[in-house]
Amino acid sequence: MANLDFTPLFRSTVGFDRLPQILSTAMRMEEGGWTYPPYNIEKHGQDRYRIVMAVAGFSKDDIEIVTEENRLIVRGKMKERDGADYLHRGIATRSFERRFDLAEFIEVEGATLENGLLTIELKRELPEEMRPRKIEIGTKTEKPKTIEHQAA
Repeated sequence: MANLDFTPLFRSTVGFDRLPQILSTAMRMEEGGWTYPPYNIEKHGQDRYRIVMAVAGFSKDDIEIVTEENRLIVRGKMKERDGADYLHRGIATRSFERRFDLAEFIEVEGATLENGLLTIELKRELPEEMRPRKIEIGTKTEKPKTIEHQAA
């Protein structure tokens, strides 16, 4: 594995302290060949996202979704079913754990499981004080004041 020097990047950015960790995790995932279960990440509008995972054979009781410190973790562990005598077993039943690093202010709105697809809805919700605002330029005798909030 190649070592990467991010020093030039950090000279011109502020607050991206987690970036090396995110990139390191992404590189390990590619090397490890973590491809199960397959998933899509979709963008729906300015601040809405959706993760869709193909989890055929899993029920909602077999899947756990947890958020912790800007990370979304989806785990699946299929419980033993009715003791069938299989002639061929092609539907995957192995356990999985899939991790997604979330940007600041991304919140999970909910999840649904339908037709073998797990859909997780995400939304970016900026706090009022973080939204862009227009600042009026005053003179030395006047204090600067906030005029109005801009649409995010």
